[in-house]
Amino acid sequence: MCEHLLVSLSCYIWVRTQRIVEFNEMEQIKHRIVEVNGIKMHVAEKGEGPVVLFLHGFPELWYSWRHQILSLSSLGYRAVAPDLRGYGDTEAPPSISSYNCFHIVGDLVALIDSLGVQQVFLVAHDWGAIIGWYLCMFRPDKVKAYVCLSVPFWPRNPKVKPVDAMRAIYGDDYYICRFQEPGKAEGELAKNSTEQVIKNVFISRKPGPPILEKEGMGFNPNTSMPLPTWLSQEDLTYYASKFEKTGFTGGLNYYRNFNLNWELTAPWTGAQVKVPVKFITGDLDLVYTSLGTKNYIESGAFKKDVPNLEEVVVQEGVAHFNNQEAAEDVSNHIYDFIKKF
Repeated sequence: MCEHLLVSLSCYIWVRTQRIVEFNEMEQIKHRIVEVNGIKMHVAEKGEGPVVLFLHGFPELWYSWRHQILSLSSLGYRAVAPDLRGYGDTEAPPSISSYNCFHIVGDLVALIDSLGVQQVFLVAHDWGAIIGWYLCMFRPDKVKAYVCLSVPFWPRNPKVKPVDAMRAIYGDDYYICRFQEPGKAEGELAKNSTEQVIKNVFISRKPGPPILEKEGMGFNPNTSMPLPTWLSQEDLTYYASKFEKTGFTGGLNYYRNFNLNWELTAPWTGAQVKVPVKFITGDLDLVYTSLGTKNYIESGAFKKDVPNLEEVVVQEGVAHFNNQEAAEDVSNHIYDFIKKF
């Protein structure tokens, strides 16, 4: 009994020590506001050397990359992670169309230029990954190599708009379809605390398409689940503190531009992405396990659309937020890939 208590105490002390060390390192991350593409953008950065640009998804922030910022900056890189347009401490234009792919990529090109470099290593997750593919397609000269998490390249289907296709496959309650009407999703989310909403999304581990209940926006019906080891209460509190100020409209507006992006990118129908790419996903990821994504990757179609796709990594037992859940593994994969260039 005493031996068991000593082991438990030792583990607790080790975990607390690690968190104190990480907290001290987090304090060394620099924060600043830069003017890009007509908006003020908040940027977090640490380190010196070649730039690694990190793009977050929904409902996330620069903070989603906290582990990778510390890891890559310790390995001789300058880690840069903005709050994307509409998130956190970055400005949120009121117009829905201000969140289309050209506006967001315009922000990123201006940000890269402001860093005083010609090219960056790009690392992106979720909606950040989608924007990352647009950046690679529109301005491949700005990207040395791309480490993409969760969302592979989605080639444009000239015959059907993406939201129309999703609705035809999964119905009106598929989460992306439910996000389309301005104000409706915000009203549903407001029925719960901001902290509860973020926790609900982050801890969901159900593979397959997220079909929401008729009433409510819960991704995970078991709201009493404890926080996973990779998400502390301090982490959750930080996310909630930012979204309580901004709301979720900025992030939701990205989804409301799916069909507009489809219209705007007609000239790129059939275009390939030719930058070097490494793709990382979890086998429980809701994207990997829906919309035919797994078959698209395994059939070779992904490689056809992205001819310089060098590696696909499928992490066993890992869900959608793999940059946080499997942080060390993801950091190692990023470094192993970009150090070749």
